[in-house]
Amino acid sequence: MSMVETTEMESSDGVSLHQRILSDISEKILSGAWAPGHRIPFEHELTAEYNCSRMTVNKALSQLAKAGLIERRRRSGSFVRRPQSQAAVLEIHDIRIEVEALGLPYRYERLARLKRRSSAEDRALLELTASGQVLALECLHFAGERPFAHEQRLINLAAVAEAAEEEFLGIAPGPWLIGRVPWSEAEHRIRATAADEHIADALDIDTGAPCLVVERRTWSAEHPVTHVRFIYPAESHTLVARFTPSQG
Repeated sequence: MSMVETTEMESSDGVSLHQRILSDISEKILSGAWAPGHRIPFEHELTAEYNCSRMTVNKALSQLAKAGLIERRRRSGSFVRRPQSQAAVLEIHDIRIEVEALGLPYRYERLARLKRRSSAEDRALLELTASGQVLALECLHFAGERPFAHEQRLINLAAVAEAAEEEFLGIAPGPWLIGRVPWSEAEHRIRATAADEHIADALDIDTGAPCLVVERRTWSAEHPVTHVRFIYPAESHTLVARFTPSQG
């Protein structure tokens, strides 16, 4: 084996150059140092930096693309992808778990909070038969430095009176409710939409960009508890469902 081949296969610390390139680029992406859309150095630049063959670099970039960390564009180079999350369609889950499963730090921010008399639209969303007090919340969930999901939520204060005193500054309303109100029934609705100016600004995407909307209503002993609308950039979220054949 030639000296050049030995240098290419293994670095001074005993780690293969292929693994070192994978580790270095992955760390920059997952730490947020390279944000979504950042261009990865070209193959010839990485070849020079790591003193290895183009085949080694290509192998590492191909593996990163397969893992969903980068996107390779013909004649343009390789770019950091937005993190893509998979969520089960029929589960009520904590967005924090989705984000941390991507290896990214989670952060939550409450944008607005308003206690008010329910409007006709509120009553339709919650399926309320009479007017009453509701709490309207607007929140933003982050994956690393990037906005991950926008949340619009209504809470029926007749069902969860203690929510009227909660500011929701340190905890998102989803896990707060799960910890206090046992839900007995839930409904999911999933649709696509184009980001309006407000949503585009919140999610740091272009106005008109495709988004995935997941709406959920929950009940506790037939009492409506909450209606929530999560809006995700379409390219960053996948819904997954597993089924078994119906019996009879």
